[in-house]
Amino acid sequence: MARDVHGTVAEGFEDVREEFAAFLAGETHEPGAQLVAHHHGRRVVDLWAGEGLDGSSLTTLYSITKGAAHLVVALLVQDGVLDLDREVAAYWPEFGAEGKGRLTLRELLAHKAGVVGAEGGFTLAELADDRLVAARLAGSKPLWEPGTAYGYHALVIGALTGEVVRRVTGRSLQELYEERVRAPYGLDFHLGLPRELEPRRVEVQSLLPTPEQAEALAARAAAPDSIRGIALGQNGSEPLDLVAFGNDGRVRALGPASSGGVGNARGVAGMYAAAISTVDGRPPLLAPGTVAAFSGLRTPGTDLVTGQADHFGLGFEYLAGRYPFLGSDAFGHSGATGSLGFADPASGVAYAYTRRRFAFPSGQGASPENGRLAQSVLRAAARV
Repeated sequence: MARDVHGTVAEGFEDVREEFAAFLAGETHEPGAQLVAHHHGRRVVDLWAGEGLDGSSLTTLYSITKGAAHLVVALLVQDGVLDLDREVAAYWPEFGAEGKGRLTLRELLAHKAGVVGAEGGFTLAELADDRLVAARLAGSKPLWEPGTAYGYHALVIGALTGEVVRRVTGRSLQELYEERVRAPYGLDFHLGLPRELEPRRVEVQSLLPTPEQAEALAARAAAPDSIRGIALGQNGSEPLDLVAFGNDGRVRALGPASSGGVGNARGVAGMYAAAISTVDGRPPLLAPGTVAAFSGLRTPGTDLVTGQADHFGLGFEYLAGRYPFLGSDAFGHSGATGSLGFADPASGVAYAYTRRRFAFPSGQGASPENGRLAQSVLRAAARV
């Protein structure tokens, strides 16, 4: 199994390469990973390892996609097109059914809507289509009183916020991301993968657990009709297979905004660098006030789906609680394979780590090595 680390680091960031190599040396299964970081808009780390993968390889990024989706929402709020404290139903009247009429956009972005899935579940093909998901959820009865608690709307939040965007602008969230974010910066991070880029794609892979891990997975499996089971797509006639979802051509082509983006670490880190730093002479996409509005802890308490405490800002995950070396206004999102992308305005660092193979436990957000890898980047950034 290949252990060689490829790529480059800028002067002063050599320890990051060593940390990446040290992690790989301790792995029983080569994950196939990319690690990229920017410092004040300049790419300072560009590394990869794994058979059949290089720095330009593309793979499904799962919930890292939520970061791209909600960067678009943040831009529309910044422009005055969307108001965080306006009711969702004011933009999308059908959403007000079943007691959801008072839910604000701010509360929706904080995963407080209570419509984490639909009765009977969604098929994989349905989850690829954000407009279909939004239409079914508009009339759904919430699983808790909207605004009173929060739970990770893992497979549907991008469809919900995307429908608000479509109702207001007449355009899809994916179209606006392409126009305002991806194309201007030439990012290898797509919400809808062009067919001509398919040859650069590598398939997502599962990792067979050890017997002990399999037993642990079975013990913590959610009942299909529980809040967690509904949120994770386990309540349909065919429970969702995340690996199959990530490798599905319809998902790649449509780029559902919750979890269907395709890209690489260069694209993700480049997006977060553009959000907070001057890049190629362009000013940061987000003003400091917008960063302040969307970052920080907005959901104290326990997530009803994941069980995680203090989980979200608005649209992005709250990261400083998990990674105390980050600033309180750091914002980003993890992905099901164990990947992570974020911006840390306090240090000027934009970070991306992507994996093609699921970590254990699978589907549970950023894998543990992100702590040591990200900290090595921030230590280096503080020295240069």
